[in-house]
Amino acid sequence: MRKKILLTLVTVFLLVSTVSLTGCSRDNPKADSWSTIQRRKTVVIGLDDSFVPMGFRAKSGKLKGFDIDLARAVFKKYHIKVDFQTIDWSMNATELRNHTIDLIWNGYTITPQRKKVVRFSSPYLLNKQILVTMKKNKINSFAGMQGKVLGVQTGSSGYSGLEAQPKLLKNYIKNKTPVLYSTFNDAFIDLNANRIQGLLIDRVYANYYIDHQANRNAYQVTDGSFASEDFAVGMRKSDKTLQRKINQALKELYRDGTMKKISYKWFGEDDTIPQK
Repeated sequence: MRKKILLTLVTVFLLVSTVSLTGCSRDNPKADSWSTIQRRKTVVIGLDDSFVPMGFRAKSGKLKGFDIDLARAVFKKYHIKVDFQTIDWSMNATELRNHTIDLIWNGYTITPQRKKVVRFSSPYLLNKQILVTMKKNKINSFAGMQGKVLGVQTGSSGYSGLEAQPKLLKNYIKNKTPVLYSTFNDAFIDLNANRIQGLLIDRVYANYYIDHQANRNAYQVTDGSFASEDFAVGMRKSDKTLQRKINQALKELYRDGTMKKISYKWFGEDDTIPQK
């Protein structure tokens, strides 16, 4: 009887220990997840799969884009498979905190607000927020949006910039309040239908979208005064090793010309940031 009780206690102890070990990175906010990623040989990346040309689904359903190619190239160096997971972009930091994903990698701009909750890799690509309008509306400046309706993506760096610097554009628009969209695809549909008269959007997305339209000359692009931005990879604050591994791979890919090659493939020019 005593042996049975002892055996039962040992079994329970082992089960509790196993659960604790497998869940330690999830429950411990200070845990470094690199060893877990290495062990399972997979890293999970969260993205908005409509963000062309950074990460999006082609008509075939296959994921394509600059960040898709770059992420795969980075983790190929460590023999780790990349699992891309579509998320609600406005919830990206929450998904990261909950360990639903390991990385935010999809045209993710470094901002002071995001730095408070996310650890960033070295910046790897230049970007800027621009205003896209229809030429027929003859809006060729931010001031030209006076009383007009502006669209912006929820949770985007464009929305953050709009709120942080209201004098640049927000104070001109109708009711000083933008229309929020889950995706830029939906925003462009409304822009084309004149339900909104302007769209504040990432330059990389806008240029790619416009270049692939039959009526690309119908669009007006205005740079305005928003500062340039840096795209980087976001991860949990505890992931110092993962940050170091990504940065090292980015350096190697920059030096051997891979990053430049990927940039020309998607943008027709080299917008990458030198990796030191």
